[in-house]
Amino acid sequence: MLRYQPSRRVKIEESADPPTRYSDVDDETLDDGGDDGRGSLKLRPSNSNVTEDQEPFMGVKVRRRASRNRDYIGDYLDVQSRPFVMKILEKQGDRKVLFADKVLKFTGSGKMKRRILLITDFAIYILDPDTDSLKRRIALAAVEKLCLSELSDNFLAIIIPTEYDLLIASTRKTEIVTVLAAATKSASDYELEVSLSNSFEYNAAAEVVKEVQFEEVEGGVRTRIVQK
Repeated sequence: MLRYQPSRRVKIEESADPPTRYSDVDDETLDDGGDDGRGSLKLRPSNSNVTEDQEPFMGVKVRRRASRNRDYIGDYLDVQSRPFVMKILEKQGDRKVLFADKVLKFTGSGKMKRRILLITDFAIYILDPDTDSLKRRIALAAVEKLCLSELSDNFLAIIIPTEYDLLIASTRKTEIVTVLAAATKSASDYELEVSLSNSFEYNAAAEVVKEVQFEEVEGGVRTRIVQK
């Protein structure tokens, strides 16, 4: 079984009446396979001049040096060797896995849960690796946009207007964004919006709106999650 390697750490600051803060100075405790910066991702037009190699992040996304020099693998879990995953996919009628990896998912209350993220050509799956169960399936057609910061952190929000949104952290964030954009384009000819901002809101639950704020600090990025 794949394990999270403690090669990087997350610092969580707590106080009596705080926003939740996640210090990305050394990043999350995820198996570091890399936030790869390669691929052809189309974003919303802007007024800035963007060169071809900058286009995936409009010239503003600050990426780790290592993230620009890694190839995409897609399936980091060897899905074919996991019967419970194959059974879930077959039940849903999905067979083509575009991406599979372990991520951290943030609950409505702000807790972090280890989950398996699967992306197929039709849907996003969130699985619980401890109980071998399906926690959530999101049709690609339901995704409106992706939100991420302009800095070198691991956070990504998937915005689903008809449901509550999904906030995750992954060292392979760029690959996830690229795969989702390409899969959406292929399935519906719809260009998925990718929004870059050092603060964005998401619906953490049906009646819970939170704002994720990013601040560049010495040695990395500090992330705060504030309930609105």
